[in-house]
Amino acid sequence: MDIQFTAKIFAPDIEPRVRHKQIFETFDRLNSGEFMELTNDHDPKPLYYQFMMEKEGEFSWAYLQDGPDLWRVAIGKK
Repeated sequence: MDIQFTAKIFAPDIEPRVRHKQIFETFDRLNSGEFMELTNDHDPKPLYYQFMMEKEGEFSWAYLQDGPDLWRVAIGKK
């Protein structure tokens, strides 16, 4: 997958209590058709479910790397 990322986030560097908030703020700054890359040290499946609840129909989600040490996800804004 050859994607140009507008933003990149390395989640382990963000304090846990503000991590999801910062990820959603970054997503909200994307323009339609842009992507952010999320890198995490565990499967960000709970974040995916939160996106489904809060941004249904507004995003795409594609794993670029699926563990075991790092997970990378391309999150696009529709």
